[in-house]
Amino acid sequence: MTDTVLRTINLTKRYQSRVAVDHLNIEVQRGDIFGFLGPNGAGKSTTIRMILHLVFPTEGDVELFGVSLNRARHKALAKVGAVVEKPAFYGHLSALRNLEILGGLQKPVTRRRIMEELALVGLADRAQDPVRTYSHGMNQRLGLALTLLNDPELVILDEPTTGLDPQGMKEVRELILKLSRERGVTILLSSHLLSEVEMIATRMAIIHQGQLRVEGSVRDLLEKGPAEVLVKTDRPEELLRFLTTFEVTRTASQQGDGVRVELAPARIPELNRKLVEAGFDVLALVPRRSLETYFLDLISGA
Repeated sequence: MTDTVLRTINLTKRYQSRVAVDHLNIEVQRGDIFGFLGPNGAGKSTTIRMILHLVFPTEGDVELFGVSLNRARHKALAKVGAVVEKPAFYGHLSALRNLEILGGLQKPVTRRRIMEELALVGLADRAQDPVRTYSHGMNQRLGLALTLLNDPELVILDEPTTGLDPQGMKEVRELILKLSRERGVTILLSSHLLSEVEMIATRMAIIHQGQLRVEGSVRDLLEKGPAEVLVKTDRPEELLRFLTTFEVTRTASQQGDGVRVELAPARIPELNRKLVEAGFDVLALVPRRSLETYFLDLISGA
């Protein structure tokens, strides 16, 4: 059994003179929650549509579970489920009836099986209600329940939290983690909500202008380069003046009883020592490099 669930090979899509995706090579490993990131117009949705064979590539290929999409489309996609944009259902029918009809298009599905998936996504108690009474978040979860009826090993989610309130985002996030931990489902998650991806992704790729900028472990990538450090001392009003004598990448404005500075992680112990030597009581040195900071630095540098 191959550990590489998804591989794109020089995947390219051109629309006349515009290149939407430019020789993209990414790999998703079994068990990943893979964040697929990029600014609007970067080529994320076009890439996902090529992976699902909804859009034909100009060049390149996609391999799913080691099977070429160009040579054996049906076999390659057999273990893949996806929720792309807003799922569409028959509004006047119940969730249960929708899944009976739509889920049975590929193979017969039992009512018991449907209820299991509705329970998983937290909709079992609303199974008999018309879908037109569902909120946007409930529609998203119903779309995921439909996808799961065929036991996919790879689930692709394109902006699954768009338009959701914080509670809806939390529900979708917890559901993704549950699928990964309890069922071993590999997940490709496209999103522009970086904080959401940072909380759950194990690996990620960032694309910009159709090209891959970086790919790897979320933890490893965020540990590279300067970190943002919140420095708290007993004399916050003097801290800014002191930091002008200590070489930092960038000093932010004072925040409450602390100051945020950008500093190489290896120099944090040195900063702590210098503060103590200068007579400061160090209350906290909290390093953190957010995915948002990393993303914006990378895109602006590109």
